[in-house]
Amino acid sequence: MRTTVSETRIEAELPSPPDELVQLLDPEGRRIEDPLYDPYVSDVSADELVRLYEDLVVVRRIDVEATALQRQGQLGLWPPLLGQEAAQVGSARALRADDFIFSSYRENAVAYCRGVALPALVEVWRGTAQAGWNPYDVNMATPQIVIGAQTLHAVGYAVGCRHDGVDTATITYFGDGATTQGDVNEAMVFAASFGAPVVFFCQNNQWAISEPVGLQAQRPIAERAPGFGIPSIRVDGNDVLAVLAATRRALERAHRGDGPTFIEAVTYRMGPHTTSDDPSRYVDPLQREEWAAKDPIARVEAHLRQSGVLTDAIAASVAAKADEVAAEFRAGCLALPNPAPLSVFDHVYAEPHAGIARQRSQQEAYLRSVGELEGGAE
Repeated sequence: MRTTVSETRIEAELPSPPDELVQLLDPEGRRIEDPLYDPYVSDVSADELVRLYEDLVVVRRIDVEATALQRQGQLGLWPPLLGQEAAQVGSARALRADDFIFSSYRENAVAYCRGVALPALVEVWRGTAQAGWNPYDVNMATPQIVIGAQTLHAVGYAVGCRHDGVDTATITYFGDGATTQGDVNEAMVFAASFGAPVVFFCQNNQWAISEPVGLQAQRPIAERAPGFGIPSIRVDGNDVLAVLAATRRALERAHRGDGPTFIEAVTYRMGPHTTSDDPSRYVDPLQREEWAAKDPIARVEAHLRQSGVLTDAIAASVAAKADEVAAEFRAGCLALPNPAPLSVFDHVYAEPHAGIARQRSQQEAYLRSVGELEGGAE
C-alpha cells in the first residue's frame, strides 16, 4: 500500500526543522545521554566501539596512502575523505547486508566497510578499469561521478524493492553542493511521492569544491527535506556513535515501510576536494584549526582512553593493522595489470551495438597503423 505524506507524518521525534545536532560523543570524548538515540546504540559494547575506532584509523590510513600514490604518479586522481571518516563508517556499519548503497566518488570508507577488495578502490583512478567491482557482490553500486545522479538510482532501486514486497532499504551519499542539483531534489520528490525506503545521506563537509556551504544554504540543509514531505535528522558527522544511531533510526523507518529520511551529517573536509585542488587558496587556516579540534578519530580515542578501554597496546595493534592494510593496498594498486587496448569498448552496452563495433574497428585499425597492436585483436 502506498504511503502518503499525511500517513507518514513528519514525526515529532525527528526534529523538523532541525535546529540542534544529534551528538552522543562531544569533541573531548565525553558521552552525552540522549533518550531518543541512546537505544539505537545500546548494543555497542566497549569492544565494538574499539572496532569502530579501528575502522576509522584504517580508512584514514588508506586515504593517506592513496593520496601519496597519486602524488607519486601512480594514480591519475584521488578524492580524499580526510575528516569525514565518522560519517562514512558510522552510517556504513548501520546497514544490513541486503541494503543497497549508491554513493558518490568520495565514499571509500563505506566501500571498505562493505568489503570491497582494496585494489578495486583505485582501479578507476589508476585507469585500469571502467568500474572497480561488481555491485551485486557487495550490494554497493560503483561510485557515481555525475553530481547527485546516484540519488535517482537509489530511489528507483528502493521503489523496486517496495514493489517486490521486500523490506530492503537503500542509502545514497552526496555532499552539500549536490543538494542544489536538480537530480537530488527530483529524487526527493519521487521518494516522498512513492514512500521509497531510502535514506538520503548528505555529508555537509562545508565546501562544494571551493565554494562555502553558506553561499547556497542560508539555513541548515536538513531543513529542506521536510518541504518535500521527508523527515530529517541533523547529526554531528564527526561523532561515529551519533551517526550510527541516526542512520539506524532512518533505516528502521525505511525497513518498516515508513518511507524516506534525510540525514545531514555535519562534518568538515580537511583536505582538498580532489588531489587536483589547492584548498590553501580559499580555506581560512583558522577555520581548519577549529575543525581539527573536532577530529572524529581523536574524540573516539579520548572516550576510550577515559573509560580505560583503549590501552597503549590496543592502540599500537590498531596502528599496526592500519599500516598492514595500507601496505596491502599499495601493493594491490601497483600490481593492477594494464588493460588490453581495445577493452575500453567492452561492456558499454549489454547487447551488441553497431556504433560501438564501428568505433572499435576504427581504433583497432589506428593502433595497428602505429604499431601498438600486433596479432589478433585484444
